[in-house]
Amino acid sequence: MNTNVLLKRRLIIAAVAIALVGGMAYVSLRTGPLAPIKVTVAQPTEGTLSPAIFGIGTVEARRSWMVGPTVPGRVLKVLVDVGDSVKAGQLLAEMDPVDLTQRLAALDASLARAGSTQAAAQAQLLDASARRKLAAINTQRNQDLARQNFISSGALDAKLQEQASAEAAVQAAQANLAGTGQDSARLKAERAALAQQRDNVRLFAPADAVVTTRDAEAGSTVVAGQPVLRLMDPASLWVKLRVDQGRSAGLVSGVKASIVLRSSPQTPLIGQVARLELLADSVTEERIAQVAFDAPPAGVSVGEMAEVTLQLPATAPALLLPNAAIQHQQGQSGVWRLKNGRPEFTPVQLGTQSLDGQVQVLKGLEKTDQVVVYSQKALSSGARIKVVETLVKPEATP
Repeated sequence: MNTNVLLKRRLIIAAVAIALVGGMAYVSLRTGPLAPIKVTVAQPTEGTLSPAIFGIGTVEARRSWMVGPTVPGRVLKVLVDVGDSVKAGQLLAEMDPVDLTQRLAALDASLARAGSTQAAAQAQLLDASARRKLAAINTQRNQDLARQNFISSGALDAKLQEQASAEAAVQAAQANLAGTGQDSARLKAERAALAQQRDNVRLFAPADAVVTTRDAEAGSTVVAGQPVLRLMDPASLWVKLRVDQGRSAGLVSGVKASIVLRSSPQTPLIGQVARLELLADSVTEERIAQVAFDAPPAGVSVGEMAEVTLQLPATAPALLLPNAAIQHQQGQSGVWRLKNGRPEFTPVQLGTQSLDGQVQVLKGLEKTDQVVVYSQKALSSGARIKVVETLVKPEATP
């Protein structure tokens, strides 16, 4: 009797142990590390893409000016302020001319004196010319008398010497007149240069513009080339756009753009690529494009951030997959394609990508293939998988 009871107990314990081991094996195969990997799959669809290029940029002015003196000095007065509209040639600011006004007055006096000297030289030339003419007449008369032996040869020589002296006086007067003319020209050039320096201390607007910054005030000392005011043409605003070089295919001048300013995110503006820079940024690996507004916006500030979407032409029909399905193995781009219910890595040739997460598959897949889009963890060839609709269970609505 005791033997039968003991045997039954052993059988019960063995059955329980087998059930526990089986349960643990079942759990480990279903939910443990040996469980199949949950994946979601999709089939390629045939269609066209409307590719776009997205980038971040800043608003800049195509035409801007820094207005400042060409020589160091002290600011005398500034006549405009930030936000003022100015016209071409309008006086904006003045530098302290120091002694330029007095030097101009001194040169004016020197020019007046040079004019008087030149007038005197002209009168001397007229006098010398008259004396030369009279000496020539006297010489001719004395030569006639000498031929008739009415005067001696010595008297004739004296008249010839008087004529030579008169000729030399004319030449001296001409040289003196030319010298006074050269002095006058030199003084005029010096005055023009000084007047130019005087004008340089008066800062004028180079074009119709708006004042953006006022960098110096009256009494400030600035060096040559330092700006006192900065101007920009509000009609020349555009966005300096930076685009990833790897996604810049199709970026050319004239591409239509949608511009969203940080100050007005609900109001996209229309524009187009006005210029594509030939020099790219090798550090950030970006290309730079200038995107102009079709209509200049009101109230936009220079330096404001902007999001730009460039719309490219639609592509030819091809197989499309979610971008999340693309994986990289040993330097190759490919997808995990299901073969007999097991994943197998298949290299593919990719085409254009769109901003909504779709990518063209040009070679490597058929329309009937099933590929893994998302997986619970990294896959390997031949791994056990379980196809589910979603990897994340939706939260219950309270």
